[in-house]
Amino acid sequence: MWVLGVLAEKGLLKGQTLGVDATILEANAALRTIVRRDTGEGYREFLLRLAQESGIETPTREQLARLDRKRAHKGSNEDWEHPHDPDARITKMKDGRTHLAHKVEHAVDLSSGAVVAVTVQPADAGDTATGRETVCEAGEQIATVAGKEKSEGVDPEGPKEVVLDKGYHSNEVLAEFAEWKVRSYCSEPDRGRRCWEGKKEEQAAVYASRRRIRGERGKRLLRQRGEKLERSFVHLYETGGMRRVHLRRHPNILKRLLMHAAAFNLGLIMRKLLGRGTRGVCKAIRQRCF
Repeated sequence: MWVLGVLAEKGLLKGQTLGVDATILEANAALRTIVRRDTGEGYREFLLRLAQESGIETPTREQLARLDRKRAHKGSNEDWEHPHDPDARITKMKDGRTHLAHKVEHAVDLSSGAVVAVTVQPADAGDTATGRETVCEAGEQIATVAGKEKSEGVDPEGPKEVVLDKGYHSNEVLAEFAEWKVRSYCSEPDRGRRCWEGKKEEQAAVYASRRRIRGERGKRLLRQRGEKLERSFVHLYETGGMRRVHLRRHPNILKRLLMHAAAFNLGLIMRKLLGRGTRGVCKAIRQRCF
């Protein structure tokens, strides 16, 4: 919060237009150690029991693999959890691997690229289920900063515009943003011809977002979203060494991510004060702090 206050004093935080996006972080947990939620059995013990129930007294490894291959929904998060990190979820990573992971979501001020809010979510939660929580968190942060005397130019009512990718597109999300009087710029996936019977509010919100992203301002904001959000992900998780977390449970992970985000924002302040340099300065700050 102190760093956001300094950003506002230096004119690097407006809070009017936010970009929201999410990425997946590999958890500090291995799939081979997951256990059943109902019985507490490990994966191998569970397969041995299934084999014995099917009539195979002493199954070989090949038989267990064949039995496991034929099962449906064998990696369901409703059935399995990690005993030491119950917040981790089984999910498919971007490189195609299946691993236990967490989902982290950023809200970035598109006027400067400053990270306004960071939330940690279950990896199996969809963007439409988590985006509203991140926008609410960003609104609370902006309102708190706006209440300070030196934070001029920050609207205490929170963001007025939210820029999203097509993963966040849903009738309910856009209608809720419209109810909050927040203009949404959300890329729309190709869903073909749609039926709007009995959904006038949702239709109005979707059509309004569609018109905005087709305009010059909408196209510019979508380009900024892709540039500035991805930049924060790269500095925090790729070069920042957090693509795989080394902590367990969401509260502990969130504390670490907030420190990384604060270092990233301090890098923006350093560039503002010095008038030169690249955004890689935040990497040097992290190395000195951690």
